[in-house]
Amino acid sequence: MTVRAVELPHLWMPHALRVNPYLAVLHEESESWARAMGMLDDHGGPSAHPPIWTRAKFHAMTVDQLTAWTLPDASLADLRLNHRFNVWALAWDDYFASTFKQTGDLTGALAFTARLHAFLRPEQDARMPEPTNAVERGIADLQQHLFPPRLAHWRAEFNRALTRYVDAGVEELANSRNGRVPHLIDYAPFRRESFAAYTAPYSVELATGARVPEPIRHSRTVRALLDAFMDFMGLANDIASYEREVHEENDVNNLVLVVGNSLGISLHDAVPAALHLVNSRLRDFEHLRRQELPLLVRRSGLDQEDRAELESWLRGACGFLSGLHAWYTGAPRYTSSD
Repeated sequence: MTVRAVELPHLWMPHALRVNPYLAVLHEESESWARAMGMLDDHGGPSAHPPIWTRAKFHAMTVDQLTAWTLPDASLADLRLNHRFNVWALAWDDYFASTFKQTGDLTGALAFTARLHAFLRPEQDARMPEPTNAVERGIADLQQHLFPPRLAHWRAEFNRALTRYVDAGVEELANSRNGRVPHLIDYAPFRRESFAAYTAPYSVELATGARVPEPIRHSRTVRALLDAFMDFMGLANDIASYEREVHEENDVNNLVLVVGNSLGISLHDAVPAALHLVNSRLRDFEHLRRQELPLLVRRSGLDQEDRAELESWLRGACGFLSGLHAWYTGAPRYTSSD
């Protein structure tokens, strides 16, 4: 049973897709940074490592659409910056899958990941090693641009999230080598790490210029809302990438397998059960946003400025989710195995 037997639009999405007006500009220059980092086969520079993508495969991923769909309110400069991060995250994912997951090379994966740690330092002036491949070159370049003064507070948290992201790749590889399917109870928190979902609030803040106001930022309601926000991102990705991950990459770290194994049901039944779980997390997000968050705002006595900032951030978060949904259900990366 493959995920193609289930129509992906059954992934529920109550928010209309909004598209950034700079999509055409981003499309024109989409490959320039990836080529400069050595991620494409025609980058033109010397490299001891093969490129991650052919030019055709890179454009088929439509990363420019992903960025413009998830950040409809971003300025062109911020859109470009987040586009580079999206390219890097996909480059790490595809490089790690082809180099280590498909070969089962856990020793090599550990060494590769240990080197990446040196590029993910929270200190602004931390010295980084000389990059030796496209993934290292990309993250080294991003570290110089991701944290302008207005986002300087994100440096430690963002790099901590990326450290968890690359470490989760090693854990996924170990699971696959051992044939260990994660348990459902443990999987959702782990998937937030393995999807780099903890970086998503940064992207929303980058695009909107708004933050969740300090008086409520650490409340139970906001934590629950952020968990549901991040869960939809990673778990919906599992539905979309089920065939590629499970049937092409022999990966066991996928919600469909997790649900089937944890509940002791067939894959035929696990697919709709996994879809239901993903949709329920989005409904949790909507309930918290529409019902519980307004109560918290009133109890906390937020002033008009804080309320406006919260609304701006929430609008950006809803746009982020709708953009991801559109990409999952329409991008060639998920609709084709080529």
